[in-house]
Amino acid sequence: MEHVLSNPMALLVMVGIVSIACQYLAYRLKLPAILPLLLAGLALGPLTGILDPDALFGGLLFPLVSLAVAIILFEGALTLKLSDLAGHGIVVRNLCTLGALVTWLVATPAAYYVLDMPMQLAALFGAIVTVTGPTVIVPMLRSVRPNTRIANILRWEGIVIDPIGALLAVLVYEYIVAAHSAFEHTLVVLLKVVAIGFGLGALMGYFLGSLLRNNWVPHYLRNTAVLTLMLGAYAASDLMSHESGLLTVTVMGIWMANMKDLDVDDILEFKETLSVLLISALFILLAARLEFFTLAQLGWGALLVLAAIMFIARPLAVFLSSRGSGLEWRELAMLSWIAPRGIVAAAVSALFALKLDALSLPKSELLVPMVFLVIIVTVIFQSLTAKGMAKLLGVRARYPDGYLIFGGGKFARMLAQDLLAKDISVIIADTNWDAIREARMENIPTYYGNPISEHASLTMDLSAVGKVLVLSPYRQLNPLVTYHFEHLLGEGSVLGLSQGAQEGRASHQVSEDYAKKLALFSDSASYSRLASLVAKGATIRTTRLTEAFTIEDYRETYGNRATRLYAVDPQGKIHIYTIAHEFELAPEWQIVSLIAPDDGAVGRNPVPDEGRATA
Repeated sequence: MEHVLSNPMALLVMVGIVSIACQYLAYRLKLPAILPLLLAGLALGPLTGILDPDALFGGLLFPLVSLAVAIILFEGALTLKLSDLAGHGIVVRNLCTLGALVTWLVATPAAYYVLDMPMQLAALFGAIVTVTGPTVIVPMLRSVRPNTRIANILRWEGIVIDPIGALLAVLVYEYIVAAHSAFEHTLVVLLKVVAIGFGLGALMGYFLGSLLRNNWVPHYLRNTAVLTLMLGAYAASDLMSHESGLLTVTVMGIWMANMKDLDVDDILEFKETLSVLLISALFILLAARLEFFTLAQLGWGALLVLAAIMFIARPLAVFLSSRGSGLEWRELAMLSWIAPRGIVAAAVSALFALKLDALSLPKSELLVPMVFLVIIVTVIFQSLTAKGMAKLLGVRARYPDGYLIFGGGKFARMLAQDLLAKDISVIIADTNWDAIREARMENIPTYYGNPISEHASLTMDLSAVGKVLVLSPYRQLNPLVTYHFEHLLGEGSVLGLSQGAQEGRASHQVSEDYAKKLALFSDSASYSRLASLVAKGATIRTTRLTEAFTIEDYRETYGNRATRLYAVDPQGKIHIYTIAHEFELAPEWQIVSLIAPDDGAVGRNPVPDEGRATA
């Protein structure tokens, strides 16, 4: 056993296995993955001594952490589309600029006076803890379920603040490095970093975007080319001006995300595997480098610094950033309560701690444990209390009764419009741009891309979604979407269309378990049949039942021309028709159906369409 634990290959494999186990545990428990990863790192490192990252990697630890942080920041910047940011209001922009400045100006003197850190180190600490991050915000939002305005602000703040906070930390670090030489060089060094970072970042972003937009790179090499050239730009920038690389890759990502006619969704899909691997392994390795005696060195003063960050800096930042926004005081209080720190804070602190060791800056050993303490306390405290606080303030969203529709075909858009007209929340997700464009032209909320991707989990607002309707023609992707959202939302929350008559060969049959989920509307309501009906002029109509017009009258009027989609009870609750569930229709109920034209032939079924409704 001792031989195994001293074997580098075995240790690397162990880190991979533990990281995946932590990610799966977080997935099952619906917790931020950062929490089990951090606990695993502490258990493997300072608690048991099994893992010593410095001994394992030696001189490679610093470049590996640097490259990993560069990749994380670049991929995070790729999600930053300025048009999306503007759509969420001035509050997000203010929180990521004025709010970050307020947090920095509060955390810096707190660390300086309470922990007796040198001012340069305190300023670096203050810059690092300005970031929150979507990897910790999004799981918390799913559990807390605040109203849409709060959820959107917190989600986009987490995405935008990562590169901005990292940029602030880079500039502070450059000031620290420059301050060790003559004063007159300080401004020159900072200007050089900013000039190279913005100049080379914009140049490489435009160059790489042009390569992709003009299809000069084969499709199978796109992800590899982007990763390699991005790392090349990072290294080149660092060679030109020490520590300008992080700024360069951040600007590259933002530039590419906002280039016209450039689709980066496939690159963001590639991010899933890479980011999960890097974030998981990196966090375990960084946590394993902590030493309990340095945590003890922080003393009770660390709690005062934490209190200043959580209960002074955050509320003040929210108050100043939200002036004129129209947010209620309850919403402001909820925004003030949620601001957990994430992986970027941990990675950047460890990166700069390694660099500060070479400068012999007093108390530099306190930087990483203090940042990790902020992460631990904010994640645990806010995860445990945010739901209760949302209930107390009355800002939890109503029970999620909205619909995510996977597939943006004509019938799906017609159904979405009908639901929206009844004040039911709807999102259409599709990987086909033409379908998404049509939906947006019809003012239907959309998500362009794979709805089970990590990008979707971080950016798509599912707080109002209670059910998923799979209405797409993508037979390979539909089962993955079905099982993903059924695990996320619960058993029976995902319904799909019948696949029609299947081939007799056993190898071409879907599984019995999956077949049970293909019960939407009726057993004859396949994608091709619904699309055919719509193409021939079928329309969606709402019929109200009364004492004078009963369900029997409805059947006599429409006969086989009606494909019943859903019913609305007198309280306004939606009941989707399926094959499996029965209920009694009474006066004042409404039936929403797809009605084929009355030409005596279109859409005629061999038997009446008798789909049943389920709540």
